[in-house]
Amino acid sequence: MQLHKGTHYSGRRKQRRPRQITLAQFVLYRNGLPLGARGSLQNMLRRSFGASSFAGFWQHWNPIFGYGLARYVYAPLRRRIPASLALIMTFIACGALHDAVTMAVRGAAAFFFTPWFFFMGLAVALGTGFGLNFAQRSWAVRGAINTTFIGLCLLLTLLLRRWFAWP
Repeated sequence: MQLHKGTHYSGRRKQRRPRQITLAQFVLYRNGLPLGARGSLQNMLRRSFGASSFAGFWQHWNPIFGYGLARYVYAPLRRRIPASLALIMTFIACGALHDAVTMAVRGAAAFFFTPWFFFMGLAVALGTGFGLNFAQRSWAVRGAINTTFIGLCLLLTLLLRRWFAWP
């Protein structure tokens, strides 16, 4: 089958590499303001807490860190494993990085952020899988729902920490 003069359709789609997006473009896309612009923190908080889903919360939260996670953790994982598993593993990597920084500063073992981020990643994956969407709710209700997700994941982490007595 001929599509255009000189090109033929072989029945197979050509794999295209995703376009590389710069950090500045990513921040503008996620935050609505250029990198370092006045009001960017307020805009990030407004967009994150007012997101229509818990997944949306994380799409807007800390876009600079999110860029690195998306590019260097999630994308390579996603090429090898299902998206939901890559997402959860990205949250675990993020938690492990937070724990590593905490250990470096404290000079003592810390295993707090990794399980907390695991639970938040699981909540994002489950919420996405079940199609949870709160777009019809007011900003205040969406903010309360997203805060509740974070709080419940924290509570699970604290309960596990108490049950298993880890540092």
